[in-house]
Amino acid sequence: MSDQPDAGAVRAYLLDLQERISKAFTAEDGAARFREDAWDRPAGGGGRSRIMEGGAVFEKAGINFSDVQGQRLPASASAARPELAGRGFRAMGLSLVMHPWNPYVPASHMNVRFFTAAKPDKPAVWWFGGGFDLTPYYGNDEDVIHWHRTARAACEGFGDEGEDAAALHTRLKRWCDQYFYLKHRNEPRGVGGLFFDDLNAWGFARCFAFMRSIAEHYLPAYRPIVARRKGLYYSAAERDFQRYRRGRYVEFNLVYDRGTLFGLQSGGRTESILMSLPPEVSFRYDWQPEPDSPEAELYDRYLVPRDWLDEVP
Repeated sequence: MSDQPDAGAVRAYLLDLQERISKAFTAEDGAARFREDAWDRPAGGGGRSRIMEGGAVFEKAGINFSDVQGQRLPASASAARPELAGRGFRAMGLSLVMHPWNPYVPASHMNVRFFTAAKPDKPAVWWFGGGFDLTPYYGNDEDVIHWHRTARAACEGFGDEGEDAAALHTRLKRWCDQYFYLKHRNEPRGVGGLFFDDLNAWGFARCFAFMRSIAEHYLPAYRPIVARRKGLYYSAAERDFQRYRRGRYVEFNLVYDRGTLFGLQSGGRTESILMSLPPEVSFRYDWQPEPDSPEAELYDRYLVPRDWLDEVP
């Protein structure tokens, strides 16, 4: 593969990835199928949104592909690189969110994306970003350890000069913990995973390979957890706690999430941008879990910094 940026290769990979993940979750659910909406963006580009609702396993699931262009890079995309403000852009990516019915099955999110920013008489600037993270409602050591070990495996063979896969995983896990954090609540959204952005230092071919590695490790990280937990009994009280914790998901996506902000600022399709929001959510005033309860354990054991690679299930 040439080391020149190849947006066509990225686009083809993301469309194929959407197809494969859609088939995997259709099979895992066993009852519902994804509805597909192809859409065009008046300012340039478009996408393909796939939504599943009311399945046997997934209350709502979305797997969205987008490839959009514009004359000015939105502020959310240039905040970390102000020298790129005002450039034309092309942004493509695949973003997915899974919201299960069963409170013992965590929600999950994955996103991989590729940006180019262009200016007349200037070389195009490009970069990759993405990652995946897990949001349990009732923590389970086996699940969380498996999730982080698979994330560690996704880093194998990559890293900056002098940085092995373990060090890269540590760095990207820390980045994920810092990114998916609700500052106004002083708590993380979930148990983290991997997060990276502005990646171009390794050259196009290697950066593209790393993005693919992240994407290809998502299903092995999440699907076994779904299979283990989807048949567990749960009560109305546990379902109510799930709805309460989903409120944190809503808060993060509407206040902090850069993908949501980019989509809205760039004039993207609102239905596709907000597909990440869960279908049923509840908010309670100053609610606190009972001490020593399973709900309290989520806060005390799982929503705290921890090196899960060193834990034993």
